[in-house]
Amino acid sequence: MRKTATKQSGKIPAQPGPREVASVRPGVPSDAESVIPGAGPSTHPGERPTVRLRDAGPDDAPRYAPEWLELREGPDAAARAGDLIDPLRIRLANLPGKAGLVIHDLGCGTGSMGRWLAPRLDGPQHWILHDRDPYLLHFAAVASPRSAADGSRVTVETRRGDVGLLTPDALAGASLVTASALLDVLTREEIETLATACTGAGCPALLTLSVAGRVELTPSDPLDDEIADAFNAHQRRGGLLGPDAVTVACEAFSERGATVRLHPSAWRLGPAESALTAQWLRGWVGAAVEERPELKEPAERYLRDRLEACRAGELKVVVHHSDLLALCRPTGGAS
Repeated sequence: MRKTATKQSGKIPAQPGPREVASVRPGVPSDAESVIPGAGPSTHPGERPTVRLRDAGPDDAPRYAPEWLELREGPDAAARAGDLIDPLRIRLANLPGKAGLVIHDLGCGTGSMGRWLAPRLDGPQHWILHDRDPYLLHFAAVASPRSAADGSRVTVETRRGDVGLLTPDALAGASLVTASALLDVLTREEIETLATACTGAGCPALLTLSVAGRVELTPSDPLDDEIADAFNAHQRRGGLLGPDAVTVACEAFSERGATVRLHPSAWRLGPAESALTAQWLRGWVGAAVEERPELKEPAERYLRDRLEACRAGELKVVVHHSDLLALCRPTGGAS
């Protein structure tokens, strides 16, 4: 998530919008012909596991495909920890001088976090959507929710920016910072920068769906643990934290005076989620093989068998995540 400039557009009303479709990559083996770009490892060694949706210059940021984000939106919503909402509401109600909520959504993608959270909070809300990708920012803006839990108005604006460059000044006036599936693709330095910005601005942070490094597949296979270990190693490439991110974030926020709450938020995928399970499997196994090429032959057999079980409705998968709520000390004298 290394973004460069911050660019702010004008406020726009939240409206539902159309979805566009990204093309499938050519030249992918038959078992992965329907893989969604952005759902699995890239085709070029050394690239981070995202795929550009169209031809772009070498300096363009990689893009997550809207289809992948759409496919996971339902299971993400079901997994997020609703138990963290009440303590968040209490803190937001006690923030000083707030006529309405100002919520910064970092790495917003297509805006699924706003669609989940805005209808669970009362009062007027203004969402500031941050992402490195203007293509995804467009999706997020046009499909944002229009009303809060009590019917109050929700408005939205978009900003291109860098999580690693956030400062307390950038969050001036913020009521809340949110992110989904973000922490595990950050470095230690970027998480410390995020924690410093949130605590400096005195606003809480709700950071959901960070990978925990644990997966359960039923029925089991002798190769499950080996694939999982290789995938976790792949997640830690290039200084990224992967499954270590939640621990680092807890330490970073706690060291800066915040009270931190954790709650599990696992995907529980069965026959009804077979499309997501199949895409996740391809990405999970593909990343493991990229990390450990010697797994290629057994992994091909493993993936073929797992996809057959998935199509037959015989595979269940639990992908463990963690949600983190950091209740930073408010500025301005509130308790």
